[in-house]
Order: sequence, then structure tokens, then C-alpha cells
Amino acid sequence: MSDGALTPPVSARDHATGPDDAPVTLVEYGDFECPYCGMAHPIVKAAQRALGSQLRFVFRNFPLAEAHPHARLAAQAAEAAGAQGRFWEMHDLLFEHQNALEPQDLVGYAKSLGLDIPQFERDLEAGTYAKKVRDDFRNGVRSGVNGTPTFFVNGDRYEGSWANEEAFIRALGEAARRAGRNVRTTAGVTEPSARQSDNPNAMTP
Repeated sequence: MSDGALTPPVSARDHATGPDDAPVTLVEYGDFECPYCGMAHPIVKAAQRALGSQLRFVFRNFPLAEAHPHARLAAQAAEAAGAQGRFWEMHDLLFEHQNALEPQDLVGYAKSLGLDIPQFERDLEAGTYAKKVRDDFRNGVRSGVNGTPTFFVNGDRYEGSWANEEAFIRALGEAARRAGRNVRTTAGVTEPSARQSDNPNAMTP
């Protein structure tokens, strides 16, 4: 069991957006059907806008299949889209349409992205990316993840409140400052943030 450190570290196998040399790497273990992850989605987007090139964002799958029966296939759909170069577009569509994650819905999203639909359907039917999703989940467990969303900032578990957008962005800016770069976000120069205790990420798998 992890002591709060990300295991394994971010590597080429991960889906990442933002510069590789950004001072802050934010990793989310998430579930496409989880309502809390749906709440976190626009907050992460706001953080990306605020920090710009100072932030690299990584998403890892952690489908809580017993609670969210569509989450595992949705994760595989994101991976299948990723194999065609459209992971982040599918990622966004899934979070924006959490109440429509049936197989036909996933195919519809793939069509809207201009994917190779026969290949996409074959990948879902064959479970081509099921192992990748399982590996993400197991690595999440190794990292101490037991609910979604769970965030890691520069390899350490984030224990503050992601639900407070301003505090979350301020904490990320402070992480960038500690990494040796002063960052100005849309809210102004970053300041150290107090830890929050209302993080609703304690869902049980």
C-alpha cells in the first residue's frame, strides 16, 4: 500500500496533456460515470486555463464498476479513441454526457469524432483495452486510491479540496512555486493554500 505517493510515476504509457517539463503534473484517477468526477471535470479545465503551460494533466482510469456499471466500458472507449489519437476529445465527451454511456452512445461519440468506427467497435467487442484499464485500476490501488476522483500533485496525493476551484488552483500554483517557478494565474499571483477537509473522494469501490 502506498504512503500517498503515485505508483508508478507518470510515463509514456499515460495520457497526458500539457508540456512534459511543466513544473506541475496533476494526475487524476477517475471514473467516467462517477458524479464527483463529473463535478471535478470543469474544475480541472479551469485549472488548465489558469496555469496554462505550467500544468501537465494526466488521467488514469479507476472505474468503480460495482457502483457504476457503465464505467469500465466507457474507460475502454476512451482508450480505443486514444489509439486513434482522440483520447482527450472522448474523455471530455464522456464526462459531458455521463448519463448516456450505453454502447450505442459510445459509438455515437466515436462517430462525432470521426473515428474509424469498425475498428472502434472491434476494440470494444474484443476488450482490446481492458487490460490497460485494469492496469490503471491496480496501480491506483497501489497508490492508495479507494475512491474517485483522487488527485496527485507532483507525485504526492492531494489532500485538499478540489471542489473549491479557487483553492485548488491556488494549491497548484503553490506547487509550481515550490518547483522553482513563480506562476501568475487568472486569480493573480499564487499564494500558499490551507488544506481543505471537505474533499468528497471517499466513495468505496
